[in-house]
Amino acid sequence: MPYESIKLEINDAVAVLTLNRPEKRNAISHEMIAEILHALDEVEAGAARALILTGADNAFCAGMDLQALKDFRSQSDPEIVADAHLIATLFRRLYSFPKPTIAAVNGPAIAGGCGMATVCDFTLAVPEAKFGYTEVRVGFIPAIVSSYVIRLVGEKRARDLLLSGRIFRAAEAKTLGIVNEVLEPDKLLPRAHELARSLAEMSPVALTHTKRLLLKLSQDELDHETELAVEASTRVRKTADFQEGLAAFLEKRKPQWRGE
Repeated sequence: MPYESIKLEINDAVAVLTLNRPEKRNAISHEMIAEILHALDEVEAGAARALILTGADNAFCAGMDLQALKDFRSQSDPEIVADAHLIATLFRRLYSFPKPTIAAVNGPAIAGGCGMATVCDFTLAVPEAKFGYTEVRVGFIPAIVSSYVIRLVGEKRARDLLLSGRIFRAAEAKTLGIVNEVLEPDKLLPRAHELARSLAEMSPVALTHTKRLLLKLSQDELDHETELAVEASTRVRKTADFQEGLAAFLEKRKPQWRGE
């Protein structure tokens, strides 16, 4: 399948999936999500034993594309629900992918981009990389990613990150446990490939079954929490504050919250 918004390269045992919209800072569109999911199917069915996820040029992923955000304002109720399920599917597919995944965060990873970096098995980042679950800043909620963040950093730290929507650097992300290693830009992809090759030397059966076990330990909880998150996301998208926050973001002004 020819890809428009991503690149997929497979060399021997390592697959590299690059978010490839550099002019948009690799922002997420519905087309990109569909292509990522298709590429994951391709990698799962192929001979590659590990997957590296990274971004083109100097960004990992800046969150949702502006056009997608504009489309939010006119979506019907079924479209709102479907959109929330689509994001949930993307995060869950990455989280449960049967082969080891490595996020090589080469720049900003914001909102949905931060979510993708969060749910990979390993996350490497350059010192300049910025992270943030910034949805509350635009009157939205980081609903789908919340379960994964709590599991990763604990509830107290998750409350700090999710309620404040603050931006934090790679060094703090490492302290929090979101990032495994911080590397200089020229060492990021070489280290990602080194790690991928070392994982590829392991028994693929053992790795797949280990990942399957880890998923089963929390599968029922994640299923329930994901449905709660989709419901919460859908509800908030119908509020006046969401519409105002989105409009303010698109118009580059300070939002005037109505509390409704």
